[in-house]
Amino acid sequence: MLDLAFLMLCLVIVAALLFDYINGFHDTANAIATCVSTRALSVKTAITMAAVLNFVGAMAFTKVAKTIGTGIVNIADLTQMVVLAGVIGAIIWNLITWYYGMPSSSSHAIIGGLMGAMIAHVGTSGLVAAGIKKIVLALILSPILGSLAGFIFVVIFSRIFANKTPTGVNRGFRRAQIFSAASMAFSHGTADAQKSMGVITMALLSYGSISAFEVPMWVKFSCALVMALGTAAGGWRIIKTVGSDFVKLQPMTGFSVDLSASCVITGAAMLGLPTSTTHVVTSSILGVGLSKSLSSVNWMVAQRILTAWVLTIPASAFVSYLTYQALTPLLGK
Repeated sequence: MLDLAFLMLCLVIVAALLFDYINGFHDTANAIATCVSTRALSVKTAITMAAVLNFVGAMAFTKVAKTIGTGIVNIADLTQMVVLAGVIGAIIWNLITWYYGMPSSSSHAIIGGLMGAMIAHVGTSGLVAAGIKKIVLALILSPILGSLAGFIFVVIFSRIFANKTPTGVNRGFRRAQIFSAASMAFSHGTADAQKSMGVITMALLSYGSISAFEVPMWVKFSCALVMALGTAAGGWRIIKTVGSDFVKLQPMTGFSVDLSASCVITGAAMLGLPTSTTHVVTSSILGVGLSKSLSSVNWMVAQRILTAWVLTIPASAFVSYLTYQALTPLLGK
């Protein structure tokens, strides 16, 4: 007879890896949109580089995975169904926003998804209030830091190279963008693959395969590889939104965006704080645009992005809540 608990574990692992893959192509734009829009790299070359460095970055840290796995829902109330429904809700919302070209946050999606599924299971008592506050605070502060850093870097570089010809400055920064885009791709791996690692480790802990929350090596490798494959698939719709529709970028401003975003994201990952790469990158682009003028920002696109940000946690929570209710009669709790 098929062990239902083992079947649920397998479904969770498959769903988490699918989320990881979707996260990869959904967030490809975060790492390479700026260097593609300024023609520092071709799309094919940029995606290949991003895929490789996403893998390397994903293997570097596990602190964010632990925060996701222990800081959102109570381990004592955790079931395989909660994890499965949470991941499915996040996947559905990611696909919706990808289809419409909205750079929403995969981090928000998985957080909202786990919250919605746990509320459906035992109510709000199953949530870790202190952990959620810490996570939400990091998600709020990181875009602010990204925007400030983007603004400051452009102002500094503009003053340093004020007496240089625009052609020479662009040529130099176009080369430098290869480094900054690589740094951004690495930081994306340190932040986003961690979510799926945390989810799978949660499921293994709930099943009893492990006795404490420590990410197994095969989980790290699988999530890193799947995210790299997803990144290689590309995210063309969002690349266009982030890289050209929002703010028109030059090599110097594109370098400033990548440098500021990668510093914020990698720093947070080292502290175990989950960040939204989408939020940090787009806010860095906003800071760059504001350093020039208010009119340099496409405020209609900014409104679309902000709408997706605000909706993601409640929307993915709602979808996960419904998913839990729909799957429970079929698979049990």
